[in-house]
Amino acid sequence: MNTHPTLIINLGSPNDPTPQKVKDYLDEFLMDEYVIDFPYFLRWLLVKGIILNTRPKKSAEAYSEIWTSEGSPLVVYTQKVLNKLNESCSSPVYMAMRYGQPAIQHQIQSIVNEHPNAQRLFVIPLYPQYAMSTTKTVIEKVKQSIQTVAPHLAIDMLPPFFDNMDYLTIMNQSMKPFLEKDYDHLIFSFHGLPERHLKKTDPTQSHCLKVENCCKVKNEAHDTCYRHQCVVVAENIIEYFNIPSDKATIAFQSRLGFDPWLTPATSDIVNKLAKQGLKKVLVACPAFVSDCLETLEEIGMGLKEEFEENGGGELSLIPCLNDSDSWCNLLLQWINDYNKESLKVDHIK
Repeated sequence: MNTHPTLIINLGSPNDPTPQKVKDYLDEFLMDEYVIDFPYFLRWLLVKGIILNTRPKKSAEAYSEIWTSEGSPLVVYTQKVLNKLNESCSSPVYMAMRYGQPAIQHQIQSIVNEHPNAQRLFVIPLYPQYAMSTTKTVIEKVKQSIQTVAPHLAIDMLPPFFDNMDYLTIMNQSMKPFLEKDYDHLIFSFHGLPERHLKKTDPTQSHCLKVENCCKVKNEAHDTCYRHQCVVVAENIIEYFNIPSDKATIAFQSRLGFDPWLTPATSDIVNKLAKQGLKKVLVACPAFVSDCLETLEEIGMGLKEEFEENGGGELSLIPCLNDSDSWCNLLLQWINDYNKESLKVDHIK
C-alpha cells in the first residue's frame, strides 16, 4: 500500500473572539471571489467599506458565546479528528483551514519539508455538498499553493460525498438517538447560498432554478448543484426513518445581503412552527461536519430563543458528526482506500 500524505481542510475560524481578530478573519473570508462573487471593486466597497465597519463587533460577541477553553469549536473538533486519524493511519495526515490558521499554503509547505519524496497529495475538503464558496474555493487555493511551493506535487481530491452510502449510513446512525424519541417536527437547516451561485455552477446554464422541480429532474448540473445535493442527504434520512412528509422541512440559514437566496429560510420555518405551538422541534445541519458558529450560536442559541419567544416549546440542535468514532473511521477508510488506489478521486491539474 502507498503512503501518500493527506490534507483535510475545513472552513476556518478567527484566532480568538475579539473584534480585531474577527475582522481579520472576515476580511479574508468575504474578500474571496468565490464567496462574494462581485467584481473586485464592488466587493472591496461592500466588504471593506461597509461589512468590516459594522459586523466584527457583533460577530465577536457571537463567537464569544461558543468559544471554549480549547478555542473555536470548529478548529478544536477538526484537530481532534486529525489526532484520531494520526493515531491509526499508516500515512501522514495534516489539517488546514481555508480561512485563518493553519493556512493551506503553510501546511503544504510543511508536507513538502517533512516528506520530500512525496509525489501525490490527497486532499479532503470537509464539505459533503459542492458549492462555489466551499469546494471550489478550496480547489483553487490548493492549486495556487501547490504552484507556489510544490509544483511537482500531484493533487487528488475527494469529491463531494453527499451521496456516499457509508457517509449516509453514519449520518443516519448519528441522528438515530434523537429521532427515536418523540418530536413534532424536524428541520434540515443547510447553509444558505445566493441563487446566482447555483446558476453560475450549472454547467448547462439551463437547468438549475430554470427547470420546474429542477432538483428532481436528472441532469448533469446535479454534479455541482448544492441544493440538489442537500436534498439528497435530507431525503435519505427522511426515507431511512420513514418520517412523514409533513413532519420534516428542508431550509437554508445564514442569509447575507439582499440578493435572492435559497428558500425557505430556516428562521421563517422556526417562527412558523412556533406560532403553531409545536412543543418539540429538532434541527439538523447536514451541510456541516463540525459544529461551529452557524450551528451552535445561530441555531442552538439564537433560533432556539426565537422559537421559545414566539410561542414554541423546545428547539433542540442535533450535533454534527464532529470527532465521533464513526466519522473518523470513515475518513480513515477513505484514506486507506486512496492509498490502495481503490477510491474514486478527482485529479486536480
